Amino acid sequence: MSAGALAGLDERQLEAATALRGPVVVLAGAGTGKTRVITHRIAHGVETGAYSPGRVMAVTFTTKAAGEMRGRLRAMGVGGVSARTFHAAALAQLNFFWPTLAGDSAPGIVDNKVRLLAHAADGIGLDPDVATLRDVASEIEWRKVSMLSIDGYAAARPAGVGRLGVDHVVALQHAYEKLKDERRQLDFEDVLLACAGMLEAEPQVAKAVREQYRHFTVDEFQDVSPLQNRLLELWLGDRRDICVVGDASQTIYSFAGADARFLLEFERRYEGARVIRLETNYRSEAPILEVANELMRGRPGALRLEAAVRDDRTEPVIPTVTAYQDDRAEARAVATRIAQQIAEGADPRHIAVLYRAHAQSAEVVAALADAGVATTVLGGRRFFDMPEVRQAVMELRAASVAPIESGFVDTVRDILRSRGLTDEPPKAGGALRDAWEARAALLRLAQEAPPGTTLRSFTDELTARAKAHDEPALRTVTLATLHAAKGLEWDHVHLIGVAEGLLPISYATTFEQVDEERRLAYVGITRAGRTLSLTWSRGVRERQPSRFLREIGSGTLREGGASGRSGAGSRRAAPPNASATRGGSARAPR
Repeated sequence: MSAGALAGLDERQLEAATALRGPVVVLAGAGTGKTRVITHRIAHGVETGAYSPGRVMAVTFTTKAAGEMRGRLRAMGVGGVSARTFHAAALAQLNFFWPTLAGDSAPGIVDNKVRLLAHAADGIGLDPDVATLRDVASEIEWRKVSMLSIDGYAAARPAGVGRLGVDHVVALQHAYEKLKDERRQLDFEDVLLACAGMLEAEPQVAKAVREQYRHFTVDEFQDVSPLQNRLLELWLGDRRDICVVGDASQTIYSFAGADARFLLEFERRYEGARVIRLETNYRSEAPILEVANELMRGRPGALRLEAAVRDDRTEPVIPTVTAYQDDRAEARAVATRIAQQIAEGADPRHIAVLYRAHAQSAEVVAALADAGVATTVLGGRRFFDMPEVRQAVMELRAASVAPIESGFVDTVRDILRSRGLTDEPPKAGGALRDAWEARAALLRLAQEAPPGTTLRSFTDELTARAKAHDEPALRTVTLATLHAAKGLEWDHVHLIGVAEGLLPISYATTFEQVDEERRLAYVGITRAGRTLSLTWSRGVRERQPSRFLREIGSGTLREGGASGRSGAGSRRAAPPNASATRGGSARAPR
């Protein structure tokens, strides 16, 4: 047995990494090292000769995750593995086989579904607003990944979209498909459908693909849709060499077609499948995991997370829950606490404020700016798209073609200073602070570059990172929705708006929808490493605390003080006090 790819793995991780023949399902809880297991398993298979790198397909859900997987494998000396998203893999196969099958190039890809829908709507005399068109686009995506015809969609979603009745939604979808075909285009979901259809209809194509790829690994398997699962089955054929990794408690994309049943029923569908559970969490302190475990207790597929024993742990801080009179008071209290954490030595990059909907960020952004704390909102403008960054990269590239008299880092520093970088950041928040943080991040990248880096190789690396959306961490506090936070982690997490109508969101009315909201809350809680604060406000509509606070139980949260300051003591109390919980919604059945 080769030890290189197995070094540093715990007992359960080692079991997963050495299970080289499928079918294997790894149930990996938050913070248990699933990406580490996936990459070490592949590396071990290559080291031992069980895998040929070119015959391994590792499927992920985001381009960034695929890039990270390739990077980790390269660091272990493993190249040639196909680590791609479902869409990227399917598109590559379509582009390769289409010319042979059809005699011409594959159709183009729709670059803006909403714009095409607007043209289709105009063609049939409809005039929906942009928000409605966006919702219809989402409905089209859901229909296709659920493998439904338009008529099947009408039966499954009879309520319509916004002010459009179902008949108009059906007519619009027909018009959209007709216009798309006339323009000889495919949308992203069509790519998966066309690839699956090609594999089903063309035995020689299926044979070629199956000969090319012998070993499959799928990350985030709880998020696969019926269409993605069908495509995976077609890639696999009658073979069983598949390893899937996932966590049913982190299924938060059901609205987009994700179906955790494929993970939960894997053992039944693949007879003799090996099941491995990863429940040792290397991210969070034990009190945070207690909160997460209480929230998911009794849910299908829930894992019981335990904190790993580490020598560097300090005295754990009990998570807090605090109620405020209104949203502004909540935002100001959170901003005050964050400023205090930074003053006490916390790195802003290791602090996050999480919330259910983007609209909740405005008050917090303003309060943090008033406190002199710089922020980055995930899902906002990308780092390499910022004018300050684009201008700086252009100047750095221009300078790289001429001889430089000073050192590489000094040259970068001089150029950035000419663009406005100072030794100390502006005192206030806002655009000036954002620009300063961006330039400071570019300088840090230069300072952290490996020995021998030249200005030209540095600018080439910046260009490559921009294409891969590999963005540096700014020295700012992160603000993010719970959906955007998935897969990330911070030492200190402030989860705001834990109230009925916000979390769970007001339009979550069915048991299944509320359960998805619970999983969203779980994702937010498990992003925290050292400290976790939960807050909510009554607001003008007299909100009630979230039912999830009561589901967590009375022994795992400490009540924050009336001032909103969350100290580091260890006193435990029932989540909210009696007055805070009175009148709340009934607990969802388990």
